[in-house]
Amino acid sequence: MKNHLSNLKLVVSPMAGVTDAPFRHIAIKYGADYGISEMITSQIELWDSQKTQQRLKSNFTEPLKIIQIAGASPDVITDAAKLCEKQNIDAIEINMGCPAKKVCNVLAGSALLRDEKLVEDILLAVVSSVSVPVFLKTRLGWDHDNKNIMKIAQLAELSGIKSLAIHGRTRSDMYNGDASFDLIREVIRNSTIPVFANGDITSAEKAIDILDYTNASGLYIGRGALGKPWLFMDIKNYISGLQLVEKTPDEILLIMNEHIPLIHDHYGDYMGVRFARKHVKWYLQANKNILSNLKISFESFSKLETCEEQLAILQSWQQLYS
Repeated sequence: MKNHLSNLKLVVSPMAGVTDAPFRHIAIKYGADYGISEMITSQIELWDSQKTQQRLKSNFTEPLKIIQIAGASPDVITDAAKLCEKQNIDAIEINMGCPAKKVCNVLAGSALLRDEKLVEDILLAVVSSVSVPVFLKTRLGWDHDNKNIMKIAQLAELSGIKSLAIHGRTRSDMYNGDASFDLIREVIRNSTIPVFANGDITSAEKAIDILDYTNASGLYIGRGALGKPWLFMDIKNYISGLQLVEKTPDEILLIMNEHIPLIHDHYGDYMGVRFARKHVKWYLQANKNILSNLKISFESFSKLETCEEQLAILQSWQQLYS
């Protein structure tokens, strides 16, 4: 094992509505070191909403409890950080990377990258208001003419941020094109805090290429693990020199049959059925060559309206390979 990979950390990257507590639980079981909550608003008067409560709720014991918050005002986001700290957490992460229009329209997420002074004010305010470590998740900049990640990283380190994760795209890129890791490598060369690379990590081979190129402290993996939560373990096995073995249909379906009931339990019958549809679709898409016999089956699955019906069809799929 190369020295720079000996303390590698693989993190379930927060994705609102996707990397919820059930997904983090499965990903951690299959190799992730820890996860971070889905992004919640810093407007604490909205925390009683069902959506925020579900994002804060977890029936699982996670290695680290980290809550990610987003906001545009130092005072508001500081109040949220203080309230988070009361929930027996290990760290807080500030989101300055979300490209979603509804987030950027309120000058939160990656929209903050256009105002370096506001970035500094928010980071200093939050770090000084809580005793737990504060992390930052961000992007290369607002657009290709304003890639200011070097300055943002410097501000983060000087403000007392303990860990920095960088997605290799600008906000204007959204998720289009290929992630770029040149500036991430440059940030790492000039930083004394842990820096994590994020973006387009879809295989163990690609993960190692990115780690070798950037010398990152670890990886944040989100979209690349959808339908393949065992990607984290594949990366660790690959680093250890083990030969990668493709999952069998039976193994994939066993994981699906483990994951989907957790979604039902987390969200309840109505929302659980709808969230389960998303994840089953990702499993089928990500493993279409292995589960080719089930290619047509999602249409019928998507029409099911109860948890019991969904579990029954999943079990019937598994029987095809038993």
